[in-house]
Amino acid sequence: MGTAYHNLRVELKGDVLFVGLNRPEKRNAVNNDTISELETAFSNMPKKAKCALLYGEGKHFCAGLDLSDLKESSAIEGMLHSRKWHGAMDKVQFSSVPVVALLHGACVGGGLELASACHIRVAETSTFYALPEGQRGIFVGGGGSVRLPKLIGVSRMTDMMLTGRVYKADEGYRIG
Repeated sequence: MGTAYHNLRVELKGDVLFVGLNRPEKRNAVNNDTISELETAFSNMPKKAKCALLYGEGKHFCAGLDLSDLKESSAIEGMLHSRKWHGAMDKVQFSSVPVVALLHGACVGGGLELASACHIRVAETSTFYALPEGQRGIFVGGGGSVRLPKLIGVSRMTDMMLTGRVYKADEGYRIG
């Protein structure tokens, strides 16, 4: 665990790896560096780890893509960006240990995609879920369009993408 992280807090306590999104001033919005760090953290799982807990520092789990990093890009650049997200999400989903997402506050866009890559999601009552990408002309590019329907169904995920509908924690529990 000699890797230096700037956007994550990674710590092994006993046999549990704690991976914290550590950009609370940005509601833990994910930029390219965070994606790279997530991929590194889950690619280098300590042998002693029996599970990983993924959480967000501050008041929110993750507000999704850091929109301040969004720029005009070509179709190929967009595809490469999406592939980078897919790679990191795959490292979480196919981790050598179970990954539990500890959700609170915003679990939005890429944050919901990240949570859907985890094996178990535990949400406290302040949690809310949304896929606002469609409202901003952005596509769900981190694999959520594949993972989320398995959890909440295709029609509900499509509704979230097209309308930007927000679900509260209790509704999220009820629908999956």
